[in-house]
Amino acid sequence: MKAISIIGSTGSIGESTSAVIDAFPDRFRVVGLAAGSNVEKLAAQIAKFRPRIVSVGTEEALSALGGLVDLSGVDAGFGEEAMVRVATARDASLVVGAAVGAAGLAPTLAAIQAGKDVALANKETLVMAGEIMTREQRERGTKLLPIDSEHCALHQCLVSRDLASVSKLWLTASGGPFRQRDASTFGAITIEEALNHPTWRMGRKITIDSATLMNKALEIIEAHWLFGVPGNRIDVVVHPQSIVHSMVEFVDGTLLAQLGRTDMRMPIQYALSYPEVWATPLQPMDLAAALSLTFEPPDHGRFKSLGLAHQALERGGTTPAAMNAANEVAVQAFLDGEIPFTTITQVVGDVVQGHSRGEATAIGDVLAADRAAREQARNACAALRI
Repeated sequence: MKAISIIGSTGSIGESTSAVIDAFPDRFRVVGLAAGSNVEKLAAQIAKFRPRIVSVGTEEALSALGGLVDLSGVDAGFGEEAMVRVATARDASLVVGAAVGAAGLAPTLAAIQAGKDVALANKETLVMAGEIMTREQRERGTKLLPIDSEHCALHQCLVSRDLASVSKLWLTASGGPFRQRDASTFGAITIEEALNHPTWRMGRKITIDSATLMNKALEIIEAHWLFGVPGNRIDVVVHPQSIVHSMVEFVDGTLLAQLGRTDMRMPIQYALSYPEVWATPLQPMDLAAALSLTFEPPDHGRFKSLGLAHQALERGGTTPAAMNAANEVAVQAFLDGEIPFTTITQVVGDVVQGHSRGEATAIGDVLAADRAAREQARNACAALRI
């Protein structure tokens, strides 16, 4: 039985993780839960799993949680320090990293340093500090298992493969809700339109990233650190059906693809069960039914995020952390109705161009770059405010 801590337990990935655990009650034990402010959902999870340790974002949230569920015998705290305690719980062997954005950095690093295997859904963690994370993981011999559907697909395709035989990694993108929209109308895109993803149901931030293709930009950088493949050998192809989740092209010209349903419970089950493979309770794909698979190149003119990812990787150091920070600020500004959709990538590009690159070998350097880029992005957003 695997003992698990879940960081970001009340988000979409956290809830899907809970569903996978529910499907295999004899294989998992939840020992820790960390959430932000959604105390109602967290209270229900505590009542169901009875974890030993929990955390929330603020003291006010902790007080509200105590009014909803019995916390006797539970080590309950708030803030980053408490979240790190959940990630390093002594009896947890696997930590699910599902916190949104840069908030996942500290607990993920702490879990790796504590010798835990990590099932990672938080791509921003590797974008910001991939060099540090992978170095710590190698030194401790722990596993870093991707939960992203694309990286989970690559992981499956690369199992037992010699990287010298790999020519290219292909990340598939649905193209988001604006794949065929006239670029001249992008300035009128509403928040509701940007949140209406055609194939996936995700949290608000990642859904906006999908609309700008910034999610693929982040995934390019994440794939570089996960699999040790240079950025110039990682590419994106638009696949609107979201059935092929990623592909590996080999030096002999052949490609190996992973196909599956558009359901995050599948990559989560893969990561939680690894290295075993368990029968899924989900309905399998019906390959006897009519099935259409189409692929097309991304429009780099309309979606400039992909170019920014390659630029950030080429510059290296703290540049990817700055790109990620600027994107988080710009996306939130758009969701708050402060800037138009078209300026999200503009803000990120301006911050990347103006970033003073530093080395990313220590966590302090990464966090300093993150803070500076956020301030630059806030200033840029203020200048562009509607």
